[in-house]
Amino acid sequence: MRILVTGGAGFIGSALVRHLVKNVGAEVLNVDKLTYAGNLASLKEIEGATNYRFLKADICDLPKISEAISDFQPDRIMHLAAESHVDRSISGAGDFVQTNVVGTFSLLEAARHYWNDLPAARKGTFRFLHVSTDEVYGSLGDDGLFEEVTAYDPSSPYSASKAASDHLAIAWYRTYGLPVIVSNCSNNYGPYHFPEKLIPLIILNAMDGKPLPVYGQGVNIRDWLYVEDHARALDVIASRGRLGEKYNVGGRNERRNIDVVRRICALMDELRPQAKPYTDLITYVSDRPGHDARYAIDATKLETELGWKAQENFDSGIERTVRWYLENGWWWQPLRQGVYSGERLGVLKKG
Repeated sequence: MRILVTGGAGFIGSALVRHLVKNVGAEVLNVDKLTYAGNLASLKEIEGATNYRFLKADICDLPKISEAISDFQPDRIMHLAAESHVDRSISGAGDFVQTNVVGTFSLLEAARHYWNDLPAARKGTFRFLHVSTDEVYGSLGDDGLFEEVTAYDPSSPYSASKAASDHLAIAWYRTYGLPVIVSNCSNNYGPYHFPEKLIPLIILNAMDGKPLPVYGQGVNIRDWLYVEDHARALDVIASRGRLGEKYNVGGRNERRNIDVVRRICALMDELRPQAKPYTDLITYVSDRPGHDARYAIDATKLETELGWKAQENFDSGIERTVRWYLENGWWWQPLRQGVYSGERLGVLKKG
């Protein structure tokens, strides 16, 4: 099995590449532009593997992507390359439209031309998995779950750009017959997570004795999915999912943001105790514009149809995550010192 992964130096992408190389034994080509969030250090444990190779390329570069696909001759393309941080999309939406919309279009076109020229047998087994987010569905009230048939209602430039890319992927299946499958996941967490995201930001700020910023009153709810569970799910979906279908991937772990922060503080009190409890560092800040109230995934279709189940619950996963950051400063210290030190992003200028 030859698998081309886009965005394989990112958080979810690197977890997927590690899984495919180590556990599945696939031959993997990782194509990544290496933006600020792309980090080859996340792939250190497999960088010397004979079944792994890396290509620095932008998915918006249609000639280069077409050449990479033609040279590698993949049996499967798993598309994860994307700008993904909501706060950054608020103040820099253009990058999100370019990468997530135009880039997905370019990749779909390159894949379509490659697929059209495949021999019949390989053409029938080729798959294109488009990996997306539950944020395309918008915000839930107190009750209910996002299902695959939930109408799209994106709130941020990030989620709108991902919604557009989802529509393109399904359109390429319906119009051209390209064997596309789409997945939509809830919030991921785990090792190698770029420090701008909530969980690593809170862990690292706690370690540095810095304020732990919580938007609004911290009552926004997210459904948390351990990244290695997600990587397994993506392989299952690409291997056995039905063409033209969507599969929601969620951990069934709803938590208010403030409760996530407090749980991290409790683990830090236990694993790296200080004179004062870490909750003393919690600082409430002005809310994010367009902040969705609640996300929650119904993963029944994936669980019953394809037999996937999350192996980590939130308590086990968050403890593994906190311990990983405590033990792996070699990975995150260069990022905190040279790329992102914990400052707030996405603040709109007044006037």
